[in-house]
Amino acid sequence: MKLMKDILKHKLIEMGIEVNEEMLTQFENYYNLLIEWNNKFNLTAITEKSEVLDKHFIDSILPYKHIPFGATMCDIGSGAGFPALPIKIIRPDIKLLLVDSLNKRVKFLEEIVRALNLKNIKCVHARAEDLATKTEYREQFDMCIARAVAKLKTLSEYCLPFVKVGGKFIAYKSVDYGLELNESTNAIQILGGKLDKVELLTIPETNIRRVFIIINKVKSTPTKYPRLQNKPKDNPII
Repeated sequence: MKLMKDILKHKLIEMGIEVNEEMLTQFENYYNLLIEWNNKFNLTAITEKSEVLDKHFIDSILPYKHIPFGATMCDIGSGAGFPALPIKIIRPDIKLLLVDSLNKRVKFLEEIVRALNLKNIKCVHARAEDLATKTEYREQFDMCIARAVAKLKTLSEYCLPFVKVGGKFIAYKSVDYGLELNESTNAIQILGGKLDKVELLTIPETNIRRVFIIINKVKSTPTKYPRLQNKPKDNPII
């Protein structure tokens, strides 16, 4: 049976990504720590090695071509580090802000960053709508990404305030994204965004498909957004 490193390397090469032995070892150590911590905290329901490889590692990396060299990137609702940390492993040139509202997940993220010796990463325990009001974070990032956090109209209010004008917001979505996108059109425009494209990609050698909704930041987000106290979730922009 092929080792995880061999399978991962093969799939990444198929995606046009060259990886070295250090990167493959980082992925292996990431998996081991994920399982170790998952025994104490509920970080993920996906624990079988091949599924973690496809549904977490490869899935996270799929939109890597949209990330400019040296980009500053914010990951909202980082959870167990997906999608930002797998991207960081193959793209050590980027600078990351990982944001999560649950402290135990932030502690896990800090442990992964330390154990994998990853540089230029800051992990923050905060709610996105609170953090985005702070000058040091507001409209300071080339990109913002999010996976499995909220519906797009809510997610846009969490994420677009972090993105500088000229930057991008990438939302990871399922293939039945149509209604969700239609319901978000007005919110995206109000928040300073404009739909660039919708991209459908497949994880190599599987039938697992993922949609990426790519939004350009074309103007500054009005200062009234994001609204606080769960309003983006409980009362989204319509």
